[in-house]
Amino acid sequence: MNEALPDVPEVRVVGLPQLTSGFDLVERLDLPMHLKVHGPLEPLGGEALAKLSENINLKGRGGAGFPFHKKLRSVAEAAIKRGVRPVVVVNGSEDEPACRKDTVLINRAPHLILDGALLVAEALGARTLVVGVTRESTQRSMEAALAERGLSNGRRSVLKAFVQRNPIRMVTGAAASLIRSIDGGPPIPPGRKVSASQNGVGGAPTLLSNAETFAQLAIAARIGPERYGNTGLYDEPGTVMLTVSGAVARPMVIEVPTGVPLRYVLQLAGAPPVPQGVLTGGYHGKWIDAATVNEAIVSRNSLDAVGGALGAGAILPISQETCPLGESLRVAQWLADESAGQCGPCYLGLPAAARGMEDIINGGGPAALEALKQVAKNVKRRGACSHPDGSAMFLESTIKAFTDDLAAHVLGNGCGRPVEGVLPLFEAGMAPAAITSGIAPEESGSSRQKIFVDWTLCRGHGLCADILPEVFQLGADGFPTVAQAKVPQNAEAKALRAVRRCPALALRIEEDTRPQAPARNLPVLSQGRGRRALGR
Repeated sequence: MNEALPDVPEVRVVGLPQLTSGFDLVERLDLPMHLKVHGPLEPLGGEALAKLSENINLKGRGGAGFPFHKKLRSVAEAAIKRGVRPVVVVNGSEDEPACRKDTVLINRAPHLILDGALLVAEALGARTLVVGVTRESTQRSMEAALAERGLSNGRRSVLKAFVQRNPIRMVTGAAASLIRSIDGGPPIPPGRKVSASQNGVGGAPTLLSNAETFAQLAIAARIGPERYGNTGLYDEPGTVMLTVSGAVARPMVIEVPTGVPLRYVLQLAGAPPVPQGVLTGGYHGKWIDAATVNEAIVSRNSLDAVGGALGAGAILPISQETCPLGESLRVAQWLADESAGQCGPCYLGLPAAARGMEDIINGGGPAALEALKQVAKNVKRRGACSHPDGSAMFLESTIKAFTDDLAAHVLGNGCGRPVEGVLPLFEAGMAPAAITSGIAPEESGSSRQKIFVDWTLCRGHGLCADILPEVFQLGADGFPTVAQAKVPQNAEAKALRAVRRCPALALRIEEDTRPQAPARNLPVLSQGRGRRALGR
């Protein structure tokens, strides 16, 4: 069984190093060594920085792949229009068990990341810089780097800079979760999707990108777009940081120029000569089969073209000797456990999808397969963040990539191969089992508050049942089973949170002015009759 990856696994490079320059000299580049290896860096104006990003086709390296120059211009325009100072945020969370590239950069080359972040802060006129992390090692390294530069969060600091540490959970790495935690809230996505470029930290326009993106910008600013473009592909120049694990002899983080054959990267890590499949992009990524591996090269466009994904830069092969559906089931169960628990399609749908995969493996037949397809379809584009979308993509890719094994389980007695656990997951106790809201418990007893559901607005998101389980439960159709109810005194704060975070604005709280009576949930018409009556 594959052990959990260390924070800093073996690091390799193909060709000339850029982000990993100096790694052969020291374990961590402090500021003096960083300057010896990379040299000084001159500031750039906002438009010059945007043009540089555009010329090198720099896209976010955290998974979404959004063009950096568009994000930069959007933040600048919003800040100018509103007359406020923007904020710069480095997302170094990297909470997937199979991803370590950003963790390696923060631990070994933190000043390269800060170079890029400070370039952006200077160009935008930002006065706040935040680095989001989830590991003790990355927190220590980045706090040391800020201290080496004389940066702090002091009141007299021209640029306030600090590290925001959150729990290691899949959803805490989402941009909205990080911004929310910086503002003092729980590190989970808010109920409504907002653009950080328009309304981020403290309501200010916020440029948020992942650690590798800022490091790539720092390299390009030093060597210029022409030299940067001499490495890698014409349309995707530069290098890419990958984490290679799974069925390999040597799990590693590797820096490679774009255009390198994927099979060469797998050979370096000691993968099977003919893997049964390779998961590309991490646990929100896609599988490609053995034949496709020989066609793929390391680039966003190439992997997209063959049905894979660059995503978060994780590459995970599995051997011919393991059951791919069983390996995928372990990941599906982990993804379900990683839900923030605030959206019905995610909180209820992902466990249902994992059970569907388990039913298929246990011989549930065609009906189990169709049920899984339907659940995966239903959870997409309905959550408060991208977690259900990415998880559904992983499940759909599993079904598509391993058709022979699927047929053996659906139509026969299974594939007969064991589940070896080669895809890394966090060991028990390494990651917290839940995300705390930070709200202190209150006195118990009855309350004079009542909470109401407006059925003309409710869309069955399911946040209310997760935030306020004392009052709300969801019916079989995913909608609350009560229309109005007393709020227990010890749940008043949670009731207010439920109202504020309902995506459909379907909840309201009123003071009950009548004499106190025992709290009671009042029944409503069945959801079927209610929905017809209200035209839903």
